[in-house]
Amino acid sequence: MPWFAKIEEGIVEKPIFDQYVEAHKAYVRDLNAKGHQAKTGYWAGAAGGMLLFQAASIEEARAIVEADPLVVNHCVKYVLYEWRVVVE
Repeated sequence: MPWFAKIEEGIVEKPIFDQYVEAHKAYVRDLNAKGHQAKTGYWAGAAGGMLLFQAASIEEARAIVEADPLVVNHCVKYVLYEWRVVVE
């Protein structure tokens, strides 16, 4: 399956953002249970973060991102990329 990266930037104050972090983490755990090999995190010393995951297509990747609680609750803006692995 292809890899995808959602590069995100928070657009709400931290107390609002933090209300949805546990739901986001649960969502990522569910993606892993479904075989998407998802990883989520934030940049050390900088704003924003990334969700890296596998999906069958760009359409499935968009649907996955749009269902993320951080997106559903308008906490982040993001750009979605297909990441083409060159060396494993």
